[in-house]
Amino acid sequence: MTGTTKMGAIAFQGRPGAYSDLACRTAFPALRTLPCDTFEAAMEALRSGEAELAMLPCENSLAGRVPDIHHLLPDSGLHVVGEHFHRVEHCLLAPRGASIEGLQRAHSHAVALGQVRGILRSLGLQPVVEADTAGAAQLVAEWGRPEEAAIASALAAEIYGLDILRRNVEDAAHNTTRFYVMARSPRTPPADAPDLMTTFVFRVRNVPAALYKALGGFATNGVNMIKLESYMENGSFTATFFYAEIDGRPEDQGVARAFEELRFFSERFEIFGVYPADPFRRRS
Repeated sequence: MTGTTKMGAIAFQGRPGAYSDLACRTAFPALRTLPCDTFEAAMEALRSGEAELAMLPCENSLAGRVPDIHHLLPDSGLHVVGEHFHRVEHCLLAPRGASIEGLQRAHSHAVALGQVRGILRSLGLQPVVEADTAGAAQLVAEWGRPEEAAIASALAAEIYGLDILRRNVEDAAHNTTRFYVMARSPRTPPADAPDLMTTFVFRVRNVPAALYKALGGFATNGVNMIKLESYMENGSFTATFFYAEIDGRPEDQGVARAFEELRFFSERFEIFGVYPADPFRRRS
């Protein structure tokens, strides 16, 4: 999703130079980025008005969904107003003047290290897990030791004054993260807006075949369900939430009928957002 909003800030989880920071700058270049230590802190910055928007990762093409977001979203009081797909391009960073031949260790987040096994193996680098990618870059810059490297973004190299020894060192070229663009209030797209999506959660009633019956309306009304995932609520093995996304808006005739059937067999149903699909979906 690419767009602008009134001057303000967009919150993200991580340090300056994180991939979430880069996603914010790419999608909303007019906004100031606001780093937050946790997802909860980013959401609170949005709720309090310190930020106009928040950019929160919800899934990655290699690592899968981001569980924290799925658990925090239902009680956040916030709304999904857009999505943004961002290609993850890992770089091998080191202090100014360092050479690849002199490197011994590579620092980064555990997920990032798992995505660059090829170059770590080929260069004989020892992986060292840090809290996040940008934090690893900051540490390597502070140490200034030519044997220490970081796996992080090109933006992190710029912010912390590191050299980029190699770009695009990730093993998989399709490594892409999807982000939710969050706001305090829902934004209703125009009636004629194309390619809309709806994100919602539900919990079915405890009756036989409830899930089968709850989802039947989507098939009979020709509604395309893009995503359906289950996750545990509050550590309970009996209270399962389902997180779902569909093509269309609640006002569409087929979607309205499908939601009516879903509500009948559910004890909780909540829509989190109706928003335009990112053009990345068509391109990919």
